[in-house]
Amino acid sequence: MKKKMLRFVDLNQETPKKRSTSIRKGDFNEIYNEFITDKAKEQSSRCSQCGVPFCQVHCPLNNNIPDWLKLTAEGRLKEAYEVSQSTNNMPEVCGRICPQDRLCEGNCVIEKSGHGTVTIGSIEKYITDTAWDKGWVKPIKVKQELKQSVGIIGAGPAGMACAEELRKSGYQVTIYDRYDRPGGLLIYGIPNFKLEKFVVERRTKLLKESGIKFIQNFEVGKDKSLYELKEKHDAILIATGVYKAREIEIPGVNLKNIFPAMDFLTASNRKGLGDKVKLFDNGTLNAEGKNVVVIGGGDTAMDCVRTSVRQNAKSVKCLYRRDRENMPGSAREVENAIEEGVQFIWLTSPKSFVGSAEVEAVEVNKMTLGEPDSSGRRRPEIDLGSEYKIPADLVIKSLGFDPENLPKLFNAEELVVSQWGTVKIDLQTMQTNLNGVFAAGDIVRGASLVVWAIRDGRDAAAQIERYLQFKLKKNKTIEAA
Repeated sequence: MKKKMLRFVDLNQETPKKRSTSIRKGDFNEIYNEFITDKAKEQSSRCSQCGVPFCQVHCPLNNNIPDWLKLTAEGRLKEAYEVSQSTNNMPEVCGRICPQDRLCEGNCVIEKSGHGTVTIGSIEKYITDTAWDKGWVKPIKVKQELKQSVGIIGAGPAGMACAEELRKSGYQVTIYDRYDRPGGLLIYGIPNFKLEKFVVERRTKLLKESGIKFIQNFEVGKDKSLYELKEKHDAILIATGVYKAREIEIPGVNLKNIFPAMDFLTASNRKGLGDKVKLFDNGTLNAEGKNVVVIGGGDTAMDCVRTSVRQNAKSVKCLYRRDRENMPGSAREVENAIEEGVQFIWLTSPKSFVGSAEVEAVEVNKMTLGEPDSSGRRRPEIDLGSEYKIPADLVIKSLGFDPENLPKLFNAEELVVSQWGTVKIDLQTMQTNLNGVFAAGDIVRGASLVVWAIRDGRDAAAQIERYLQFKLKKNKTIEAA
């Protein structure tokens, strides 16, 4: 081991090289170059193989990170891939978009000791991309087809992870989704420069080849009610995610050219996928030549400012009411945005939108940080008399997402939801108050990370399988009697 591992003392941390700022600002391609094999092996060998792997502990999927790092360092890439995919249904996605600086890499032991973290995310991406290139990623071969079927509402990461796990056990799985392509936020919410769409498309193609059925442009409550789907399947999973944009209640909010983040990002992603997008083509949802102001400090806000740069905006400003240290978004994404020319205006909160018919400026207040709130972050307070105006031709609201009213949307008023609108489940069984109806992902926990959605989908699959086995056993007992 000493020869292959524990080399952090004599090898410096290296990440894959970024493409130059001037070049990457001109396209929507991923900004990082690929690791070459020698570099992946070298950087993997920096792992300390510590007795308590905090990288694994702080990964929502509990990925066996030290194991696949060691296998990569030894040149055993196929085995590394097998270990990686055994706990993660989308390692090529997580390697690209997980906020590793807050999860695995941020808790790496050698990072804490001052040697610089192992570049876990880049190596995870390298392992799985190699597996795809070499044909190691295969469709599921079901050993025994089962008659029981499961209907999954939502083709995002939670729904697809659950579908894959259930299909491995032989269940018949159908995914219903209201959009024209599967993938949810992965396909329409996250820009190409973070996650190129072929990565999502080849994963969904694999699931289709594994026998999972996808029914697109299907709206539960309109095409069929939740109860009708429940009659058709032996179990149902609700994995819709949360898409309803949070509003900002200030004067001028109804002026033209003020849009929710998802409207802006979906238009851009659809355009990149080759769709005709009327509001983009007529300039409404296109940042070109405009003074763009994005309100918010999360990862979605970073997606919006960096997309605006690539659309050749005249200027791009991001307003956030706290300081940089208290931003909820990935520190890496903030750094990438700054490199690309985004201007961050910290400790600033919008007071009103100014204009006659269309927005012309955002009036803002300067903020100061007071005592910590319930989240542990210092509470922003208005600095009285500090108002000033920032010119704006396009304002993008990135204030987070809330659940839609699913009981009303699904024609299932009996479905119990929390005070926040998320679906209530039994935390042990993941079942809602409706027998045989389960829920997972953001629709349960609120807007969160893709890696948590995958974890929830895997957990839901285990609980659904337990339920179906009990149901089958019960039916056989009744028939025998």
